[in-house]
Amino acid sequence: MLKVIVVGGGIVGLSTAWALRRHGAQVTVVEQGSLPNPLGSSVDQHRLIRYAYGAQAGYCRMVREAFHAWEAVWRDLGARLYSETGTLVLSGPGDAWAAQSRAVLDAEQVEHLAFDAETVVGRWPMLAGAGLGEAYYCPSGGLLFAEAIVAALTVHLRDRGVTFVTNAAVRGVDAAAGAVTLADGTRLEADRVLVAAGAWTSQLLPDLAPVSRPSRQVVVYLAPSADLVAAWHAAPMLLEIGAANDAAAKGFYLVPPRVTRDGMRTGLKIGDHRFGPTADPGADREPRQDEIDAILDNARHRIADLDQYRVTQAKTCFYDVEADERFQLTPLGPRGFAFCGTSGHGFKFGPIIGARLAAVLLEKAEVEATARWAAGHIIDVPASASDSSG
Repeated sequence: MLKVIVVGGGIVGLSTAWALRRHGAQVTVVEQGSLPNPLGSSVDQHRLIRYAYGAQAGYCRMVREAFHAWEAVWRDLGARLYSETGTLVLSGPGDAWAAQSRAVLDAEQVEHLAFDAETVVGRWPMLAGAGLGEAYYCPSGGLLFAEAIVAALTVHLRDRGVTFVTNAAVRGVDAAAGAVTLADGTRLEADRVLVAAGAWTSQLLPDLAPVSRPSRQVVVYLAPSADLVAAWHAAPMLLEIGAANDAAAKGFYLVPPRVTRDGMRTGLKIGDHRFGPTADPGADREPRQDEIDAILDNARHRIADLDQYRVTQAKTCFYDVEADERFQLTPLGPRGFAFCGTSGHGFKFGPIIGARLAAVLLEKAEVEATARWAAGHIIDVPASASDSSG
């Protein structure tokens, strides 16, 4: 039986453990905090899954596979921790992201409907149509309830024999021996080691700093006026990403509130996908007022009467950034690998990333081909290598 140590209890680490257990491997997950870890990048109320991906056709294509993989997760968990919202893509002057996304959606035959500004404001009166360049709606896309998923996966995996070592920081990785050393000096050994430490990757593996920059990101939760609550609960997610290389562009994403069948309530959240400053993910996590104001300013042109909304909460999370937003699978030695560079869009792919990484660890898939796939290049990986049906 193959023994694997997974460093990191976020969605990538847990998904890999899930896929490995389906193939009979013995897995130990080491997490520096509790599970779910409130400082981790895989928590907060929700993460988005959607087809619109700018010009990155490889990731758009991977979304279809990800939707199927999540169905396997829901079956194993006995709960569907997802809400379909649809995806509204908007653009302002000089923003090519929406047009690039539309071209890829056409090529990949993903359903989407074009709207003009009058239609947008007519259907969603809480939005402003001024300066709107392009608008289209995809019926697909929705909210993955991130913290609930991490918690449920942890329970599921523990029940199926995965060992969890929590509140235990890793201080060293010996990829030649398949071992890790904890902060208290404990040495854990296995046949393989996978480092999936998110924003902490560059602290543990400094050589990966060029493809794993910890980027400080702030998200803001809002309460609309009472007359808009029902409209927001029926609204789609909204992507007005903005011109990525233009610091003056007003881009943001919006996550609508939802009440799930089991009574879970999630809030109206806005954030800016563009990368923030490099910072220590374990240091000051309290959002500053100027960071909150910057998020609100980005959305003010599109959310009508935004000043009438009340800020209920602001949070700081960290992206694990690769400059081109391409996931990185890196061999560390004969028995070790690292996966990083998820750049704020890795959660949606958790189950398919876990399946591919498990195939590599089990020597059922080629490392180079899997690395190219993870980086969003459109290539064919044999189905047998990525099968997680177990």
